[in-house]
Amino acid sequence: MSVAPEATLLSEGDLRDLGFGSFVASESRERLLNKDGTFNVVRRGRGFFASTSPYHALLTMSWRGYFGLVIAAYLVVNTFFAAAYTLCGPGALEIAGPRMATFAEAYFFSVQTLATIGYGRIAPVGMAANLLVTLESLVGLLGLALATGLLFARFSRPIADIVFSRDAIVAPYRGIRAFEFRIANRRNNQVLELAAQVLFSRLEPGGSKRVRRFYDLSLERHKVVFFPLSWTVVHPIDKASPLYGLTPKDLHEADAEILILLTGIDEAFAQTVLARSSYKPDEIVWNAKFVDVFQRRRNGGSLAIDVGKIHSIERLSSKEMS
Repeated sequence: MSVAPEATLLSEGDLRDLGFGSFVASESRERLLNKDGTFNVVRRGRGFFASTSPYHALLTMSWRGYFGLVIAAYLVVNTFFAAAYTLCGPGALEIAGPRMATFAEAYFFSVQTLATIGYGRIAPVGMAANLLVTLESLVGLLGLALATGLLFARFSRPIADIVFSRDAIVAPYRGIRAFEFRIANRRNNQVLELAAQVLFSRLEPGGSKRVRRFYDLSLERHKVVFFPLSWTVVHPIDKASPLYGLTPKDLHEADAEILILLTGIDEAFAQTVLARSSYKPDEIVWNAKFVDVFQRRRNGGSLAIDVGKIHSIERLSSKEMS
């Protein structure tokens, strides 16, 4: 469980620079960084309005959630105005024939008003109905502008679609062993100047209780100029490595976690994109290798990558390990 003296231990200042803080890093019993890059920190005591950011939520939620929310809001608004038109009385909406408009007719009149369609078959009558039409027209204009602006912002926001291998591996490497994980670009664009920083975190004895320490893991290559396909990130476990001599049992007992931070430039937007993930001890496979993801296409000899195999690993035989 000892750490080689050559290992680079991050100072308390560096620890604060990571953003976790010494208290969170030492007291938290959950993983610091989830597989999807989110953090396990809950903020409380700020009040409802202070803790609510509708714009950020609408900008970062999934596309399914965004369109589901837009459709739900559209249905609720039209239902509300349909009920309001109905409550204005039998003469509020002028239609063919001397009868009161049904709720369905009031609803579709609301749809036409909200979208400024106006077929002319139904018309408002009286001050109350016309005031409702005025209010609904304003709601429709503002709602359309808001939904369109958010849609454009979501499309124009640069996001790195980088997939991390489900498991990392510890495999033979140039006469020693290495910690490795694999990443792939799921998009057809390129990420330029992609840099990786890998941090090893574990609990260590420190006075009356154990404290969490962070170590910077040196990489075979910490940056690639182009990232169109995949990259296997390798940390050689030599005598200077904080992983040197550790076993899977040691990692579990120390509540170890390996944090991955990626930064690069999206060529389409010329803006910086980020990706994060982490590996816990039960997500590290020892004595294994990654399955080859490259394929040569029949019709021209060019290379292709099977992103579906990014997670595939194979156990090493005793001959391969020797």
